[in-house]
Amino acid sequence: MSTPPLPVDPIAEATRQWRAHGWGDAADGMAAVTSVMRAQAIVLARVEEVLRPLGLSFARYELLMLLSFTRSGALPMARAGALLQVHPASVTNAATRLEAAGFVRRRPHPDDGRAVLVEITAEGRAVAARATDELNDGVFRRPGLTGEQVQTLVDVIRELRRDAGDFT
Repeated sequence: MSTPPLPVDPIAEATRQWRAHGWGDAADGMAAVTSVMRAQAIVLARVEEVLRPLGLSFARYELLMLLSFTRSGALPMARAGALLQVHPASVTNAATRLEAAGFVRRRPHPDDGRAVLVEITAEGRAVAARATDELNDGVFRRPGLTGEQVQTLVDVIRELRRDAGDFT
């Protein structure tokens, strides 16, 4: 259930209030952070609307896609977590749920007795392909911005990620 649009932008009002309370030096940063957080909530809701009927969360979808992009369809759990930039517990949780659904299987690493491989199944490949088609149609092709705006957004966020140490 969506709520009706507000008559004013609450982030613009918060920015005004920030300045009025003497925090002008932080007002633009607060507006940027709050805007990104709100945008993330909007995008996540759109993505979940597509993935929920398929029994997937975005984290589980990301793991399936990562595995589907590998030559063998399998990765060590630790490597999957590093590539997805998530805590090992998050990969374990996603793999557990995907395994219960029959979309992945876990098995011992043949060359490293301490490592566990997570491997996509045929069912996992099928649901990943279907989810990708539906995300492309329902979210990715129409993100609510022009092509130029999308590129600007990606460029700006890439700099934020680089500054945070995501990559060199």
